[in-house]
Amino acid sequence: MIAPLSVNNILDKAVAGERISPEEGLRLMQSGDLAALGRAADEVTRRLHPEGYRTYNIDRNINYTNVCTAVCDFCAFYRSPKSPEGYVLDLETILAKTAETVELGGEQILLQGGLHPDFPIEWYEDLLRGIKAAFPQVNIHGFSPPEIYHFTKMSKLPLETVLTRLRDAGLGSLPGGGAEILVDRVRKEITRGKVLTDDWLNVNRVWHKLGGRSTATMMFGHVETIEERVEHLDRLRDLQDETGGFTAFICWTFQPENTAMADVPTVGAFEYLKTNAVARLYLDNFRNLQSSWVTQGLKIGQMALLYGANDMGSLMIEENVVALAGTVHHLTLDEIRGAIKELGYEPRQRNVFYEVVDRQAEVRSLMPQNPQNQTDLPILN
Repeated sequence: MIAPLSVNNILDKAVAGERISPEEGLRLMQSGDLAALGRAADEVTRRLHPEGYRTYNIDRNINYTNVCTAVCDFCAFYRSPKSPEGYVLDLETILAKTAETVELGGEQILLQGGLHPDFPIEWYEDLLRGIKAAFPQVNIHGFSPPEIYHFTKMSKLPLETVLTRLRDAGLGSLPGGGAEILVDRVRKEITRGKVLTDDWLNVNRVWHKLGGRSTATMMFGHVETIEERVEHLDRLRDLQDETGGFTAFICWTFQPENTAMADVPTVGAFEYLKTNAVARLYLDNFRNLQSSWVTQGLKIGQMALLYGANDMGSLMIEENVVALAGTVHHLTLDEIRGAIKELGYEPRQRNVFYEVVDRQAEVRSLMPQNPQNQTDLPILN
């Protein structure tokens, strides 16, 4: 019988570019040696990204509706279809938000909402066409896999047909929202009426086979076990082996305030940095990992760049979902760029596909008239 590798041997293996097994990933998750995990994750990041810069993005989360037929115990944002607090943004409001994003140097909007019970597929096509007609240069990073799956049920159309129609109407890429933990035991415990694991993965699979790109996420620190965190990573790695369509992985900790799971203890920075580092070591076929300063704040978000992340995330001109769960971290463009500079890297703006934008576009976003570049002004809401 071959003795299991020590944590140090597993780290050496990952740093050398060898794939680690689920059992080895679990050993890393069980390790309390945060410094060693961080060093190894940083070595992997520097091997994958030897360039002298680290990136960030400028975009805006536009939540077109908070009406949702699913019941997610972890969500403080959604409202039931009969709630008087439910809303749907009209196209004029969405275009105004998009215009402001473009004025601030953004080239993308993140368009997500709840699982609305009334809208046909044509409603979403009209929304996409309206945005692209006004702003053809803007990438619409829109509709998480749970939304896409919901659209297939509402329209009674095949998944490939729905995705093709949305793509033809202007959808540019898919966000990784709604993944939580990709283990059905966990999903059934914390949500009802929402897509399960295989179908979440299949939305991405079909989108990738159509030539699309998407991100992958994980929300952890609630009812999952560390074994299930590794299972989540393993499922993502398997699909990336199959399609190669994921641009990046982003993990963040569950924010319990104002949710039906408010009694769940919040996990801290140690657990966040450890999980981020293990993800970098495990997801050997993901080129990019993004920091989550939105849930962790500036300093821990910055430290994530030493624990496997190569991207500081988005300026995030507007964010509603995490904010309603009681976590509100606002950073200016100066602060994001400054955090990157403090680590000895050049800050570079990127697009959703993790391509750096041309320097002229980057300079425009740094002009003094850009209110997001002033450290004494708040993020716009």
